[in-house]
Amino acid sequence: MSVVGARLPRLEIHEKVTGRAQYIADLSRPGMLHAAILGSPHPHARILGYDTAEAAALPGVRAVLTGDDIGDGLMGAFIKDEPAIAKGKVRYVGEAVAAVAADDEATARAALGLIRVDYEELPALLTPEDALAPGAAIIHEGLANYFKVFDAQCEGNQMSATEIVEGDVEAGFAQCDIVVEGVFETQAQNHLALEPCGALAEVDAAGRVTLWSANQSVFRVQANVCESLGLPMSRLRSLTPRIGGGFGNKMEAHVQPITVALTLATSRPVRLILSREEDFEMIRARHPYKIRMKTGAMRDGTLVAREVEVLADGGAYGDDSPGVLGYSLLMSRGPYNIPHMKATGRLAYTNKLRFGAIRGFGNPQTSFAGESQIDEIAAELGLDPIDIRLKNAMRPGDTWFGGQIVPSNGLVECLEKLRDALAERRGADTPPGKRRGIGIAACAHVSGLLATGAIVRLLEDGTVVLNTGAVDIGQGSDTALAQICAEALKLPIEAVAIASPDTDGSPYNWGTTASRVTYTTGRAVVAACADVERQIKERAAGLLECGEEDLELRPDGLVGVKGASNRVLPIQVVSAISHWRGGGPIIGSNSFVYDEPTIDPKRASATGLPFGQIGVYSFCAMASEVMIDETTGKTEVTYACEAVDVGRAINPSMVEGQIEGGFVQGLGFALTEEMVWDGGRLANPSMMDYKAPGVRDVPYEIRSIIVEHPQPEGPFGAKGVGEISLVGVPAAISNGIADAAGFRLRRLPMTPERVLSALLES
Repeated sequence: MSVVGARLPRLEIHEKVTGRAQYIADLSRPGMLHAAILGSPHPHARILGYDTAEAAALPGVRAVLTGDDIGDGLMGAFIKDEPAIAKGKVRYVGEAVAAVAADDEATARAALGLIRVDYEELPALLTPEDALAPGAAIIHEGLANYFKVFDAQCEGNQMSATEIVEGDVEAGFAQCDIVVEGVFETQAQNHLALEPCGALAEVDAAGRVTLWSANQSVFRVQANVCESLGLPMSRLRSLTPRIGGGFGNKMEAHVQPITVALTLATSRPVRLILSREEDFEMIRARHPYKIRMKTGAMRDGTLVAREVEVLADGGAYGDDSPGVLGYSLLMSRGPYNIPHMKATGRLAYTNKLRFGAIRGFGNPQTSFAGESQIDEIAAELGLDPIDIRLKNAMRPGDTWFGGQIVPSNGLVECLEKLRDALAERRGADTPPGKRRGIGIAACAHVSGLLATGAIVRLLEDGTVVLNTGAVDIGQGSDTALAQICAEALKLPIEAVAIASPDTDGSPYNWGTTASRVTYTTGRAVVAACADVERQIKERAAGLLECGEEDLELRPDGLVGVKGASNRVLPIQVVSAISHWRGGGPIIGSNSFVYDEPTIDPKRASATGLPFGQIGVYSFCAMASEVMIDETTGKTEVTYACEAVDVGRAINPSMVEGQIEGGFVQGLGFALTEEMVWDGGRLANPSMMDYKAPGVRDVPYEIRSIIVEHPQPEGPFGAKGVGEISLVGVPAAISNGIADAAGFRLRRLPMTPERVLSALLES
């Protein structure tokens, strides 16, 4: 292969490094208005009335909207429970109560201060325990009547509940020689994409809206906006400029419905961009989890049984929360053969901002607990942490929790390569006043989920336009898909152009999330290219006077007769003749939805699981070397290594970038990042008070080891890599702290204060 596997630069790299990339903040339209949002000062309150007259009279103000000006439409990925603007009541501090469009942003923000809202405060429920307590105030009185896309198991303030059972967990524990049990807690983590959320909309003379926004799916934007505003989907065209990162917070709607509503109200273009503080307070974050886990093993280290109970904070609206809970339970066994498993979870509505999808999708939380207990068992039995993982590791052909067969599995190779990489770190010197340790973790993640498509159009000169509808949020998917297309058609990468996602012309793609684009959309690209190849051979057969089966594509845009080097035609000639003489333009397409069942009813049972079809597993083994300062408790990660089975690395440089970036984001989740609430108000909505890792916090070396165990039906064998590199990081660092200091922390983040307190108590 000449293109797949090559370390090619990203297609958009020049426009980004030269500052010519166009983001939402760079876009404008003639006569454009600027918008601002008034957020709720209360976490839970009934709206008794509004007075917007003074704001509307301010010179330069063109529209003031409240919930009274919006219909009764509701949006949501799993439960349709969220209005575009609060209607009747507010459910978290910062929730949109009113919106203003004005000639400039300063006027719009000044008008916000003139809006009067009369509230009746209601009891604020700020923890899942409070929300689920008997007699608690109800956050969503209409929950029973909301439309739900799955069996949500909801009542009161319970948003959903999920259970997955395989084997007989009680009988399994009865066989065990050792059982460990503990409660683990994880915190809310902000996505912290470089670009805050924003949108720009305009309406034409026929009343059709064009919407540009920072998003991870033009199709989810279209669906959410139209559901919430009661618009036919054909009246909204959704597009995407360059995106400054997402990590999940731009998958579902943010300010797009409000922007479109203001555009329709004014008949003028409207742009709305959140400040960093607003982005913190109004969008999404990683779900706080409380996990009770119990794991049992035989004396030789064979894992036998595990029981998991999760209580998750879902925030004020459903968003992606039911999917996150269900998926985290599905992943709670880890990449091991444990015959007896029971995983249950409850998700509560609370009066905090929406919690939603973020890199890892619930997997880092349960992996933190599970991988900690693997190390606890190893320590109790005197086993090496890598040996116990190798002993229990899934092999190719084994089944995942729930019974799905996993044909591609490089976990054993990942663990073995990790052991080799760590050999040189063993026995290194430890400076005075420090404690040094190495922690191990293993994990898996999926990349097969929901629907996608691809259209490949052969142009008259033999070059190609690829249109997938997949949004590149900075991870490089445009480049990877172009490489897949070029390889499939044996063209140079320069011959492939990528069409920008556009609901008017792109094939459907669910979204850039769940590590799915390379695998799912890549599969569609390969199939669409095969359609193009078939048509090229069909047209060329007559020109070369041979059968279609006698032809093959050759490098550099040629089609020729097998075994006859002098009987060739440029694809350009075939395409030109097709355009102008006969056959018609050559266009290939493919679409599919991932349909492998998650649960095999002969092996397992499940209730309340949102994803009936999800799979295709990547695997990872990682290590973190930590150094603990005995005086301050500060934990420094001095070395990291990740061996990741990606099936096939379409672009090794981009794979390594994903591994390094995922580790750094996981480092923040493990040690420093935490959204803190003061009552119902977020206390640290700024980069000054929210502590993300800086360049000095990142280990000098993050070693990336690419392992390739091809997925049979994947594009050239590829699987996903976007999230898996983060999943095991908190567990690896926690296990490193335990190795260094002899105690185990079960709450994230593992701040210097928490580490120092444990040091003083040990």
